[in-house]
Amino acid sequence: MSLAKKKIWIDIEQPKTAIMFHSLIRRFENEESDLLITARDYDSTYQILDDYNTIYKKIGKHGGEKLENKLKTYIDRLKDLLPLIKPFSPDYFVTFLSIEGTRIAYGLQIPSIGINDEPRNIAVCKLIHPFIENIITPKCIPIEHYLKLHADPEKIIRYNGLDEIAWLSEYNPNPDVLDKFDLEKGNYLLIRSEPAHASYFIDKLNPAETLISKFVPPIYQEFPNHKYILLVRSEEQKGFLLKKLKELRKDKNIIITQYLPNMVDLCFYGSLIISGGGTIVRESSLLNVPSIEFFPGDSAPQEKFLIKNGFPLEHIKNADEISKRAKEILAQGPLAERFNIRLIKEKISQYENPIEICFEFVKNKLNKN
Repeated sequence: MSLAKKKIWIDIEQPKTAIMFHSLIRRFENEESDLLITARDYDSTYQILDDYNTIYKKIGKHGGEKLENKLKTYIDRLKDLLPLIKPFSPDYFVTFLSIEGTRIAYGLQIPSIGINDEPRNIAVCKLIHPFIENIITPKCIPIEHYLKLHADPEKIIRYNGLDEIAWLSEYNPNPDVLDKFDLEKGNYLLIRSEPAHASYFIDKLNPAETLISKFVPPIYQEFPNHKYILLVRSEEQKGFLLKKLKELRKDKNIIITQYLPNMVDLCFYGSLIISGGGTIVRESSLLNVPSIEFFPGDSAPQEKFLIKNGFPLEHIKNADEISKRAKEILAQGPLAERFNIRLIKEKISQYENPIEICFEFVKNKLNKN
């Protein structure tokens, strides 16, 4: 049965959600659903939605690193969302980790579903799990991680895969990105800073700083003809790196930016991906790109899942060790079949797509009503 005229509210609170939910939005549009999409101002969320030509409402912003500021922006966003959502009267609410959206859905008795692969985000999970009706989670993350954060085991939907499969299963590389950024295939690095403002990073790192400043110079010294694209998460991190890498930037081979379109293409054609967060290195390693994560905590179950299944991902926390391993990978050069998208997609197809699971679940629920 069709979802024509069914009202779906989707709240997008971070860049990953904007990317991940693109295919979900398209599925609902193909069903002629009545969509209301709201989004929070955080990192590159708005730019990604604009690149996709998504129609959305800008509501609220991220609270930064301080808990009190997070509370204030939460209150403000609730106030702004409620008068928009109540008259729309959604038949279903879909989210990734929107605290405000989940709370409003609960208060207005709107059926809800979320996708959550980040139980390390303890504060957010504790605020969402008691109120949301269903949660879709990867099987590789122990269910106990969710249960101890107040999730109801009867409402958890498990799947064999990772969130990143949601967009990589439909991915086809576009080499035009190389000309667009004046890059050579297999001859540049994409490096992403740590998510310093995330709630699980509080007290671990000065949000204006990044370990990139320590491990890039030794790599650059040995491979000065490679290009280095440094993707930061805030103006503060950008300013920090502009100062710390001032001498290296004279050669014009270092680009520091807060936003990049065509991110998956940039990952696919790169020689090496290094990131302080998980999303980029998960998608790059799924694309058979050598990848190093330098998140300062323990390896997440998703990274362990990828390593166990033979994807080229390593977790290295020490700056000197990162530099050493990066130089080894660059000296080796791209391996055979490195850019064979057919083989890559064959391997990815072995796993489940959480977006398909979410869409079918909502569709079945609404068609029963």
